[in-house]
Amino acid sequence: MNIKTTVAAISLLSTLSFGAFAADSISAERAQSMQPVGTITVSGIAGSPMDIHNALDQKADAQGATAYHIVEAYNNGNYHATAKLYK
Repeated sequence: MNIKTTVAAISLLSTLSFGAFAADSISAERAQSMQPVGTITVSGIAGSPMDIHNALDQKADAQGATAYHIVEAYNNGNYHATAKLYK
């Protein structure tokens, strides 16, 4: 699976699960109006794009972020993603 497909799948899944978690996955446009508070990375995740989404939600919540924007995602045997955090 290439990067664009993975990011698209994660974005779609985040839209479907909107409101289920404290931190929401947001678009680049919405991120521009928010205050950045850091960056998180998850890697070595086997399973589906939803598993990566859940891992990002947990890390964002743990750092007190209200939202995050995925800036990198790929699958090279296991999933990896990087996201910027926002308040």
